[in-house]
Amino acid sequence: MLYSVDHILTTHVGSLPRPNDLIDMLVARDRNRPYDPAQLERRVAEAVIAIVQKQVDCGIDLVSDGEMSKISYTNYVKHRLNGFGDPAPLRWSPSDLREHPDFVAAQRRMNNINNLDPPACRAPIEAGDTGPLDTDLANFRTAVDAAVPVGAFLNAASPGVVAHFMPNAYYATRDAYVEALAEALTQEYQAIHEAGFLLQIDCPDLAMIRHMEFADSSLEEFRRAAEVSVEALNHATRNIPAEAMRIHICWGNYPGPHTHDVPLVDMAETIFRARPQAVLFEGANPQHGHQHEDLATIAIPDDKILVPGVIDTNTNHVEHPKLIAQRLCAYADIVGRERIQAGTDCGFSTLASLPRVWPSIVWEKLRAMAEGAAIATDRLWNTKTP
Repeated sequence: MLYSVDHILTTHVGSLPRPNDLIDMLVARDRNRPYDPAQLERRVAEAVIAIVQKQVDCGIDLVSDGEMSKISYTNYVKHRLNGFGDPAPLRWSPSDLREHPDFVAAQRRMNNINNLDPPACRAPIEAGDTGPLDTDLANFRTAVDAAVPVGAFLNAASPGVVAHFMPNAYYATRDAYVEALAEALTQEYQAIHEAGFLLQIDCPDLAMIRHMEFADSSLEEFRRAAEVSVEALNHATRNIPAEAMRIHICWGNYPGPHTHDVPLVDMAETIFRARPQAVLFEGANPQHGHQHEDLATIAIPDDKILVPGVIDTNTNHVEHPKLIAQRLCAYADIVGRERIQAGTDCGFSTLASLPRVWPSIVWEKLRAMAEGAAIATDRLWNTKTP
């Protein structure tokens, strides 16, 4: 893992706006509609090269492939693991949205969303076709070698988040399903590491599912499920050094009230037991912008790097660089400047077909983050105190 040795490193959660024609092809593939596989492969390769260079041009140190080849950060696994079949209805809804049906109805009217209809697990989960992953690795390597960023990471879904969004219709228990997913995903995790990239594991299940799948359960039941997910994740990554990994925690990348989000401090002990060294989490939106105060009250393991979101991924407001610098310095006061990186609350294109932030504004936000990190660097490294 790269520490912020002489400046605050900048990064983000992973997904970035995809070109419209690429979105159309990804949706067609996901819905089993006609599309040209060779054309899709060419377009993904072109998009990855362009998106990596654009990140570097915006001042991002640790870049991703923007998840150009994926329809979403979870549904993509149906192309890589065996055991998934026809969709099954999700039996939960966000508890914060239940209290505001008028808001939900308005959102449905305003947004033309391609619902993903995630498939259900209907047979033993096993590692499947490695072709899509091999292609992702090759495309990213080409783009990284051309743009030469400070560092590079690739996203992979956690066992727990797949279990959350892709319903279990086969295993006797949720725990057994999570454990099977961990075994099957080990191959992808290992391949990303062996290709020389940082492995980012997307783990919104360690926070988000409290007010979704476990909304009607006790906090203790949710914590137990989270512990199972962490144990499975640690097992799946047992052969990868902790410093070669990072995890992303979030409460759902949707523009709702989020009044039922479980506090980060209530889950910190479990989250910090996960092996990855760096932890990315929300820190910019109105429900989570205060979290530096909460983290200052707990013991954070000395080996962990904090990557707070310093820009919101659900608003088209562009954060002022000085505000970004303030946020970064607040976290540096807790763990030191070397163990801080600047990140985003979540991905900007969690679903390929649903941009929350207008694409041109995404890049304005990332440039502001780089400028804010530079201001924080000056304050933390170059400002002399009396």
